[in-house]
Amino acid sequence: MNAQVLRDSVAAVPPGRWAVGVSGGADSVALLLVLKDRPDLSLHIAHMDHQTRQGESAADARFVAELAATLKLPCAIALRSGIEATLPNLAKNHSSRFRNARFEFFRQLVEKQDLQGILLAHHADDQAETVLMRLLRGAGPTGLGGIRLKSKVRGLKIMRPLLGVDSRDLREFLRSANQPWREDSSNQSDQYQRNVLRKWLKVRPDVRRSLLDLQARSRVLRSWLEGNAPVLADAFPATVLANLPLPIARHSACRWLMKQGAPANGLNDKTVDRLIEMASDAASPPRMDFPGQLGVRRRQGNITRL
Repeated sequence: MNAQVLRDSVAAVPPGRWAVGVSGGADSVALLLVLKDRPDLSLHIAHMDHQTRQGESAADARFVAELAATLKLPCAIALRSGIEATLPNLAKNHSSRFRNARFEFFRQLVEKQDLQGILLAHHADDQAETVLMRLLRGAGPTGLGGIRLKSKVRGLKIMRPLLGVDSRDLREFLRSANQPWREDSSNQSDQYQRNVLRKWLKVRPDVRRSLLDLQARSRVLRSWLEGNAPVLADAFPATVLANLPLPIARHSACRWLMKQGAPANGLNDKTVDRLIEMASDAASPPRMDFPGQLGVRRRQGNITRL
């Protein structure tokens, strides 16, 4: 592929000091090489050894350390167990648990090194897979808008500049540069839903294109909703939510639930509609439980968390 396409994709990254999440896989290695060509960026490699796959993850860590030494870049490598020891609550779901540890590691590194944030290598294939997974879970416009170019997790600034680039093109770029990478054997396992969907989408490029089109249209709608849906106070009159048109009510309710601690990946229209029901129907239960062990109650016409 034309390397200029990759250089154009990272042009949105503001100059300055950034961490780069490098797993050792093709996507993150390609991102690192393209960013390295920008003289206005000071990069700090971040890698977490998840201590999985019978020692393979340790080999990934060694690969990343060697790559950092070759490129003469600072590199921080953490063990998952060490980061988890700093977390008060560990999720039971392995994917959530690993993700929480990873982002806590990134947050600690960015704070310690006074960096602007973390750059991650999610790409167009990840975007299509994410939209399909959320579609299967019944997500609305907020979820179907997909992965964001810019976001924040617990105060950590995150940028994903490769969302418009295909995974195939990233591998082609690495081959042209004679740059090896590591393959994660767990990506071939049908034990994980994302892997199954990834394989399915590879042989259905028309579905992939349709998902990316849906994501782009949903992103526009999500942007409009974010600018127009009321922001609910921590304690709000039920009538405020009850009197909104359903699409706007869902966005306001979803945003409120996340602010109160409900995880974004645990929310869909069906779940959010339960909060709207509490606000709209006086005969509905005055107390309900939501994802993230979040309890909500209706009392004297007001909605609050327990």
